[in-house]
Amino acid sequence: MVAVLVAQFLSAMADNALLFGALALLRMDRYPAWTAPLLQEFFVGAYIVLAPFVGPFADALPKGRVMLMANGLKLLGALGMCIGVNPFLAYGLVGAGAAAYSPAKYGILSELVPARLLVKANGLMESSTIAAILAGAIAGGTLADWNVWAGLAIVTACYAAAVGANLLIPRLAPAHPLGRVSLGAILRDFAAAVKVLVRTPDTRFSMTGTSLFWGTGSTMRFLLVAWVPVALGITSNSMPAYLNAMVAVGIVIGAALAAKFIALDRADRVLPAGVLIGVGVCILAGTTHVSVAFLVMTLVGACGGYFIVPLNALLQERGHDSVGAGHAIAVQNLAENGAMLLMIALYTLAARAGIPIVHIAAVFGAGLSLAIAGLWAYRARSRYRLAAAS
Repeated sequence: MVAVLVAQFLSAMADNALLFGALALLRMDRYPAWTAPLLQEFFVGAYIVLAPFVGPFADALPKGRVMLMANGLKLLGALGMCIGVNPFLAYGLVGAGAAAYSPAKYGILSELVPARLLVKANGLMESSTIAAILAGAIAGGTLADWNVWAGLAIVTACYAAAVGANLLIPRLAPAHPLGRVSLGAILRDFAAAVKVLVRTPDTRFSMTGTSLFWGTGSTMRFLLVAWVPVALGITSNSMPAYLNAMVAVGIVIGAALAAKFIALDRADRVLPAGVLIGVGVCILAGTTHVSVAFLVMTLVGACGGYFIVPLNALLQERGHDSVGAGHAIAVQNLAENGAMLLMIALYTLAARAGIPIVHIAAVFGAGLSLAIAGLWAYRARSRYRLAAAS
């Protein structure tokens, strides 16, 4: 677990620092402001295209070696950005590495620890990830204000260190070795995993909740970049990064509380926290003071950490027992990145249409709260019907 957590911290820190470096690079090269979210679209697009393949790949090989190869792709993408490759294409390559990395990093947890410790292991993983987001956001914004090219070089070095840490992960037996490799077989295998997970109430519930969460998180990064100059009157690269860092602090707190108080069989108890995430975004929309913005983003992060950790653990445990953890995380990634693609596309269209960023934030927060409230009602009704039938 220590080797996994160190590798995850270094890789996730570099991921988050690279985003702020790439955004600064776009501004330095005078790309239109509305193109910034397209970075994430290239990143997310890699996830969606590779979704049928990364789950079987993660389960067919030792997951520590999959993480090693995935970080190698991220390293190549960061190097490309440093030497002048188109930033969208380079960031897409990083996305391809992240797509391969995700099912391995989460799937390995169910192979390292028993089911009773999965929520705790997920709490450690999320805490490591969020600590990395905190460090990466602050470092990325600060380095971008200092020197964009030097910042990108430091991020590249972090990916190299992550590759080194991956070598220390124990070599575990593959979960589901592939007997025969063909495009048709992989696609049929993935489609079968999708069918199983969508038909299973717990995994369907988990994927819906995590998709809403990560779609929101990805969009909020770009929303904050546009919102800070308008609402707070601050034009530096670092202030949006600091606000993202406060979300990270909150998520660490929320993840710790979830690990302590939420059991897998009652994961639906996190839904009120999900509703509060949207409420917090609505409050942020009308905020004009830095101190209030920091407090609101910390509370949003705490609700987010409390919300996401049990849902991830639920999917891993149910997925490990049915289609394999790697397959389950790959299907989850397809759902989550589809939500990211949709939410970021809607945000990009709204920004390009000239809708005031404060209005976009308010509608975005209200829509999120309504969506999670709808999920809450559906889950309660499903439980009631199941109880009545038994």
